[in-house]
Amino acid sequence: MSADGNETAAGDAATTHGFMALPGRTEDGREVFARSLVDVVRILGLDAGLLAEPEPEPGGRRTWVQHIRTALRSACLRGLTLSEESFDTLVRAAVHDPDPSFNRQFVEPALNAFGQRRVQSALLAYLKAGTDHERAGAARAWYWSALPPRMPRVRAQNPGAIGKPEPADRAGVVAEWNETALREFVSNEHVDVRRCILPGLSLRKSAYPAEFHSLVDAAVAIARSHPDDYIRHRVEHQVGD
Repeated sequence: MSADGNETAAGDAATTHGFMALPGRTEDGREVFARSLVDVVRILGLDAGLLAEPEPEPGGRRTWVQHIRTALRSACLRGLTLSEESFDTLVRAAVHDPDPSFNRQFVEPALNAFGQRRVQSALLAYLKAGTDHERAGAARAWYWSALPPRMPRVRAQNPGAIGKPEPADRAGVVAEWNETALREFVSNEHVDVRRCILPGLSLRKSAYPAEFHSLVDAAVAIARSHPDDYIRHRVEHQVGD
């Protein structure tokens, strides 16, 4: 269960496809996520009444989080112009969101305003240099970074600064993500990092240059012998050639 009680949506969907639900994180990141949400409200100009965190009463924070999600969704539907500062704010909220389904609500506005390559490059930076908590969150957010633009009323304040990357540029970022994720899965023993990287990790040697093939073997061996039930279960759905 996630910190705000919303991970069941993703869990139910995963179970119906024969996968175990992705477990909640082992570290409590609620305070960091709450600060990220305050920044979302402030920098994106959402309802100022949401800036004050709720009193620590049962369900208070969960309701507050839901209200912010609703306010952001409504703003995107009405029309939203995002500043440069908004980009980092949205990506940070997506990375720290404890819910692997609802983090999409922060990824999509950034995708629509700033483009896929920039969003994926930012997530790659978290995977390379973030804390373990951030690496896990970046892997969860990465899943949504391939979505097509579906929010025509969400725009960047300075669209000329974004440019239009060539398909080869995007492919290069994806290839670098895949190779970095494989190395991270093998070398980083943090259970949340491994849990969150694994669902999006190709375990087919054909997906990598030859010098990475031994890492694929190592990743499969690590996952199959791992003490975590989720990791052992998930790898059997992903083993390739």
